[in-house]
Amino acid sequence: MQQTIDSQDREFLNELHRMGASTIQQICDMTGVTATAVRQRLIRLEGQGLVERHAVREGRGRPYHEYRVTTDALRSLGDNYSDLALILWKELMRIEEPEIRERVTQRIKESLIRQYSSKFQGRTTLDRFRELQNSLSDRGFQVEVDREGDLPVLREHNCPYHDLATLDSSICELEQSVFEEVLGMKIERTQCCMDGHHSCEFVPVSEGS
Repeated sequence: MQQTIDSQDREFLNELHRMGASTIQQICDMTGVTATAVRQRLIRLEGQGLVERHAVREGRGRPYHEYRVTTDALRSLGDNYSDLALILWKELMRIEEPEIRERVTQRIKESLIRQYSSKFQGRTTLDRFRELQNSLSDRGFQVEVDREGDLPVLREHNCPYHDLATLDSSICELEQSVFEEVLGMKIERTQCCMDGHHSCEFVPVSEGS
């Protein structure tokens, strides 16, 4: 599961990666904070699988510990493709031949459908909404399913394609189309971040609507 790392932890992990394997004292010198605060942060990040600790033995003295970022942490820290995605989408929209542009867009859609629906087993509408929620959450998006009303509501608290959507709203249409294929039903976007709302919301279209 991809983790969402807040800005302070991201800065700390990036600096630790630049330093390489480091002791608590070395980290204190780097951050300028107390050993207690550093130790608490390291324990928390270690629990999240973002930092690992290794015992170092030199001579006959007591071993000491060094800390370094994990492979999962490096993957999460480097998993920011927004600039590349923006460039690729712009180039896609510049393809002059409509048939070629449509074909490439369709392949993108099919790829997203395969990613999101690979583990789907639910039969009810609510089950499938929850499975889509889990699939999106695994990719680091803040998503919830609201079941208070008669129909479930899929609520995205952060737009996965904010920069792209600002440039071209058709990405929102593509996302909705992907969700419909994954869920196996028609859905309606009842609110959108691009319209100034705090989240994007999707609900099933009831029969007869």
